[in-house]
Amino acid sequence: MNYVVTGALGNVGSAVIQALQAENVSIIAADIDVAKIRERYGASVQAVYFDFEKPETFAAALTDVTGIFLMRPPHLGDPKTLDPFLDAVQAKNIQLLVFLSLMGVERNPVPPHHKIEKAIEARQIPFAHVRPGFFMQNISGVHAEEIRNSDQIFVPAGNSRTSFIDADDIGIAIATLLVNAPDYQNTTHTLTGPEALNYNQIATILSQILNREIRYARPSLLRYRNYYIQKRQLPKAYVNVTVMLYIMTRLGTAQAVTTEFEALTGKKATTFLEFARKNKRTWQPHS
Repeated sequence: MNYVVTGALGNVGSAVIQALQAENVSIIAADIDVAKIRERYGASVQAVYFDFEKPETFAAALTDVTGIFLMRPPHLGDPKTLDPFLDAVQAKNIQLLVFLSLMGVERNPVPPHHKIEKAIEARQIPFAHVRPGFFMQNISGVHAEEIRNSDQIFVPAGNSRTSFIDADDIGIAIATLLVNAPDYQNTTHTLTGPEALNYNQIATILSQILNREIRYARPSLLRYRNYYIQKRQLPKAYVNVTVMLYIMTRLGTAQAVTTEFEALTGKKATTFLEFARKNKRTWQPHS
């Protein structure tokens, strides 16, 4: 029995692998850089080269597979890109496919996650859709550069609140679903942190932890899009998806707080203050 983790080098993929390792199960770590997989995990996983756009790479990842964690690569904006992989999964007798979806997507057909959920269900693959809130790692990852270099949070969320969740908590929840697959077939799980914060509150917490003033820049959607495409030179498709998500956030879709993480895992969800303390070095200016 093997558990396949796609996007094994990403934030959530890494968290899933770490949580599965604690369960002492056989793990296939699938991503586009086998050397990096081996460097990060050593012999504790089976490293395989995997690319959603190269069907010839599917077979190695789907050998004697019991459960799969599916992560849509951010640069793949067209949900149909995943169809060949889902067809390959459909041909296997798996217990569970856990798809990393998006909070509120069941009511919003615009993001690609909605169509991927429907594609999985149409193939009658046993599924668990995990619909998390925004990752805390967005603040320590893609948005860390502006915090480090200009003491500002540069996201176009307006005054909206977000129930941020730690990707490590998502990994624990997904591992719980995979190793208890028969109990969670054809289920959905909206996972959030324990509180909903606006970005002014996030800036206040970071100011406290970093001992310097961090402010929320509150850019417009257009200014944000232009900055991340032209200045940061991030892929246009990726930036467009994030703009879509921030439009949803402004409409209040990211503010709900659930207790599903605790109910599923028996653990308390991480607060943003705890996360900020743990990741303090991420936002320190480079010397």
